[in-house]
Amino acid sequence: MESSLVMGFSNEDLVGTAQQPFVDTLVVTVRIGGFDVHRVMVDGGSGVEIMYPDLFKGLGLKEKDLESYGAPLMGFNGKMVIPNGRIKLPVQVKKEEVLVDFIVVDAYSPYTTILARLWLHTC
Repeated sequence: MESSLVMGFSNEDLVGTAQQPFVDTLVVTVRIGGFDVHRVMVDGGSGVEIMYPDLFKGLGLKEKDLESYGAPLMGFNGKMVIPNGRIKLPVQVKKEEVLVDFIVVDAYSPYTTILARLWLHTC
């Protein structure tokens, strides 16, 4: 008998939970550029993948590795953010690996990166 793995929740997972619907943030660990990266937020409302400076530097990337990205982004605080550039890196979840286009922004975040919900459908 063959089964496929699904990222999701069933009604059995609801047993013992206090309140519905949940609006909790989904924070996961994924492999980016060959490194396990913690504090990755999956954001259903984001249209792009965002990478913050700590991760960019931690992966050993340099400004010369960036491609230009001219469009400003709207931050969570409602302010415009000018990206440093973009970079395409392999992201792996389980055995699936996908090239993801990250927009690098110099802004504070408690997360290392943000993956848009649409990215999940490629795995």
